[in-house]
Amino acid sequence: MARIHVAILGAGRIAQHMADTLVKMAAGSRYADLVEPYAVAARDAGRAADFAAKYGFPVSYGSYEELVADPNVDLVYIATPHNLHAEQAILCMKAGKGVLVEKAFGANAAQTREMLAVAKETGMLCAEAIWTRYMPSRAIIDKILASGAIGEIQAIDANLCYPTTAKARITDPALAGGALLDVGVYPINFIDMIMHNAPIARIESSMRAYETGVDAHNSMTFYYENGVMATAQSSILCHSDRTGSVWGTDGYMVCQNINNVEAIDVYDGNHTVVAHYDVPAQLTGYEYEVAAAAQAVIDGRTECEEMPHADTLRIMELMDSLRRDWNLTYPFER
Repeated sequence: MARIHVAILGAGRIAQHMADTLVKMAAGSRYADLVEPYAVAARDAGRAADFAAKYGFPVSYGSYEELVADPNVDLVYIATPHNLHAEQAILCMKAGKGVLVEKAFGANAAQTREMLAVAKETGMLCAEAIWTRYMPSRAIIDKILASGAIGEIQAIDANLCYPTTAKARITDPALAGGALLDVGVYPINFIDMIMHNAPIARIESSMRAYETGVDAHNSMTFYYENGVMATAQSSILCHSDRTGSVWGTDGYMVCQNINNVEAIDVYDGNHTVVAHYDVPAQLTGYEYEVAAAAQAVIDGRTECEEMPHADTLRIMELMDSLRRDWNLTYPFER
């Protein structure tokens, strides 16, 4: 079968990371027969052309409508601010294109439901590009915990914080800015992957607001029905150690950098490292989500098994509930 022609909608920082990934995938033997970097679209034709020239994409467009009208486009990676994802994903799907939508999948659960409904209606792929769900580290963590190496899980702790207030998008309520959707989604997903969709009995949370009204720093505690207690923090104000830890009755596990797990250490009850796991070398880390999405397009599926629609919707509903607790709404939601 012909390679999947991948296009990028948007030409910002994360779009450049994806472009670099696609070029490396096409140049290597593992993915060369699967994906082909094809096109980029931006609201400015000159910017799109410069982007295409930089990464060697054969096609560029100065509007998103032109991109989706191209019959050669199979899969579109959406790399724009959160508040635009729904509108753009729906535009692509209704034009017969599969979409890989950068996290957070949408600004809220209502937008998410609308996107998933269109995926069902059109039969097009609609997948959330939260890369940690697709990485090999996920299977490594599952295997360690299933082995009983740390005993019975009692608690989980995860954090991800970067000082990013200098970026206008991050602090703008109109663009669904704030810590939660930008970085908080990672500790939430880290915990959720370990808990395997276990039901939550109750949630306690708090946040510190930025001067624009978005959440600048937040803290969450999830009380699961099976007794496990999980805590998470995210921030756009400060640096953190980005650690994800799982604490058990016989020891504990520590993951370095939950945003892109670099290594995993297992400790016994005496705080001695009893096992160390290195994560496989990667091109950029984005290749796993791209490969999963491309294969789903080939198979004619509307979702990726690594991040099915039910999980995407459940996480978005969880984040909506947190914002309700904080009385945080975005202008376009009022």
